Amino acid sequence: MTISTDVCVVGGGPGGRALALALVRLGRRVVLLEQRTGTARAFRGESVSPDGVRLLAGLGVLERVREHAHDVHRLEITDGGAHVLDVRFDTFPYAYRHPVELAQPVLLSALAEAAAEQGGCTVLEPATAVELLLDGSMVRGVRAKTRDGTVEIRAEVTVGADGRYSSVRRLSGIGRGARRAELDRDVVWMKLPFPPAWDRRAYRVRISSGRHGLFLPSTDGTVRIGLNIPKGGLRELRSGGLDRLHARIAELAPELEAEAVASLLSWSDTALLDIFTTEVRRWSAPGVVLIGDAAHTLSPILGQGVNHALADAVALAPLLAGALAGPRSALPGALAAAVLSFQQEREGAVRRSRALQLRQERMFSLSAPPAAALRRAVYRAVNASPALQRRVLAPAYFPGQRPGSAARHVRTEQRT
Repeated sequence: MTISTDVCVVGGGPGGRALALALVRLGRRVVLLEQRTGTARAFRGESVSPDGVRLLAGLGVLERVREHAHDVHRLEITDGGAHVLDVRFDTFPYAYRHPVELAQPVLLSALAEAAAEQGGCTVLEPATAVELLLDGSMVRGVRAKTRDGTVEIRAEVTVGADGRYSSVRRLSGIGRGARRAELDRDVVWMKLPFPPAWDRRAYRVRISSGRHGLFLPSTDGTVRIGLNIPKGGLRELRSGGLDRLHARIAELAPELEAEAVASLLSWSDTALLDIFTTEVRRWSAPGVVLIGDAAHTLSPILGQGVNHALADAVALAPLLAGALAGPRSALPGALAAAVLSFQQEREGAVRRSRALQLRQERMFSLSAPPAAALRRAVYRAVNASPALQRRVLAPAYFPGQRPGSAARHVRTEQRT
């Protein structure tokens, strides 16, 4: 079977679904391939930044998910048992101020439903891209395996939104020369019952010498824990049995010790995330372009993956739609200019987020007493200065917003 379309999107995560929705709203036809069946994704990005919330509003899906979203009001860092930073998001001068926790299946369903209502989006699920269709050096679509056999999707442009291990990146050769940097840490994820004494509207970072953990409120009433371990250190952690895992949690959050012992009964109650970043020199080739983690894998610090995927989708859609609307004879050049403009527009924000993440990773990992004391002093200085808080956190949480323009942003989102 062969399907012809304007754009083939490979990957049905937040970036792929958002791009499909944005494109059909602009009158373009889309075929979306999703390898998984359904939308269940364990320990996938649930944290949506204030700027991500703004983007969802612009896509017309914020109200669809509002009742399922959990607003976060504070970011709290505790180092060596002392509170060193307490950021209040409502003090920031932006239209959209609060991050939200939003289960990824809810977000994906809302994006899919909005695209279906708009029309013009065909979803093949499950479907696995196994080959790119070529016309000389130009990618002209995808050959995919589905339950009903092999399908050829003929498309003017193919978008790889298929994540950190992108098959489109590999098949197209775009990934050749990419810089993959292994961070010094991996993350073990798990969930526990939420402590009654904790503020449910707060993100928590707990640091003890060179160890740290993230404690994030989930929409299902639990606390999502990202326990940082040395790179490749899972075997060493598991060699000590679950008692060692319980002890690591208790070291950072004594309030959770009893719940950890009672609830974490098997290593299957945890999930490992291998932490690395990937820098792809060029995000496109003739007829194909990458977005999200496929183009620029980030670490989980400050929850940037979902937000950059959404920002990529919103930036790319009008550029592709504009190129596709022109004369067919000019299409190859128009698409090349569109995807180059897209990368130029987005790579600065990605670079700033990556640099901030790496700085935080290094800060969290300091273990020598003088270095740890310096870290606490830095956080206390940021805590005492609203201007420093804006300077440090604005690139991560508010990259698409400008201070003092709340009313204008709200009016813009209402018109979109």
